[in-house]
Amino acid sequence: MMASTSSKTSPALLVDLAKVLRSKNSGPFEITFDVIFDSEHVYQRVKNSGALEADDLALRFHVTPEDVLVCMFFDPARAFKLTLKRKWKQGSIGERDTFGAQQHAPLLDIVIP
Repeated sequence: MMASTSSKTSPALLVDLAKVLRSKNSGPFEITFDVIFDSEHVYQRVKNSGALEADDLALRFHVTPEDVLVCMFFDPARAFKLTLKRKWKQGSIGERDTFGAQQHAPLLDIVIP
């Protein structure tokens, strides 16, 4: 009996598909998120999935669509970049993450079909 050779892929979490998934400071008023893939196939899968749309990401990060400054795929680097306006100025009183390195959690559980 031959095994099935279905080309269907199972849904996966973005965190499981990405080689790098990080957030970082992008100046005193912005924070940026990078998602980098080590496989062209996986990169294209995520890019074509429609799972990383600006309006959906704005909801996920509890910001308005106007606060999404950059939401784009960059083919030469097999990467996705998202830049948001900060909710508060970097280094201001009550700042919880000056370097912006702990803000990527809302990206972790995005399901890629």
